[in-house]
Amino acid sequence: MGEAHRARDTLTGERAGRQAGALRAALRARGLDDETRGLVDRAVTLAMRPRLLSLTDDHHPSYLHPGRAVLILLHDVDNLPGPTLPVTAVHESLDHDLRLGTDEITRTLGREIGAMVESLPLPGAEDLEERLVLLGREGALAVLAERLDHLRHLHMRVDTESQWTEVHAEVERAWLPFAQRTDQRLAQRFAHWTRTFRRRLP
Repeated sequence: MGEAHRARDTLTGERAGRQAGALRAALRARGLDDETRGLVDRAVTLAMRPRLLSLTDDHHPSYLHPGRAVLILLHDVDNLPGPTLPVTAVHESLDHDLRLGTDEITRTLGREIGAMVESLPLPGAEDLEERLVLLGREGALAVLAERLDHLRHLHMRVDTESQWTEVHAEVERAWLPFAQRTDQRLAQRFAHWTRTFRRRLP
C-alpha cells in the first residue's frame, strides 16, 4: 500500500467527520443559501486534498485547519460578505506544501475567489502592513481568520519554535492592529492570543 493510500486511510475518520457535521450545522444556523453552502463545501474539500496526500496524522495541527478557520468566522463575525468563507478555506499562510495553486482554485471555485486568494499577503512579507490595509472586508476577514487559527495551534508546532518570538512580534506590530480596525470580536481573539502566548516566550 502506498504512502498516499495509508494517509487517506488514517485521515478519513472521526475527527474529519465531526468537523464536517459542525460546519454543516454552522452554515445552516447562519441561514446561508444552498449555493453558498455548496461553495464552502467545495472549498473545504479542495483544501483538504493536499492534507490527505501529505499528512499521516489526523492530529497534526494543520489537518483540520481549513474548516476551523471557516468556523471562526461563522461563530464570531456577524456580517460575512459573499466570497469570504470559501476564500478562508483555501487560503494557506503557513504550510507551503499544503498551499493550493491559483489555477486550481480558479478552476474549482471561480475567478473571483482565485484572484482574492492571490491578493492575500503572507506572514513575514516586508510590505505586510501596507498590503493588509489595501484589502477589502472580504479579504480582511479571510486573512485574519486563517492567521488566527494557525496562531491558536502554534504551541503544537515544534517545527516553528525557533520563530515564535518573531511571530509574536509581528502579531503585535501588524496583525493585532489590523484586526482592531476590521472586527471587534476578531480583535479580542488576537489580543487574547498575544497576551497568552507571551508567557511561552523567553
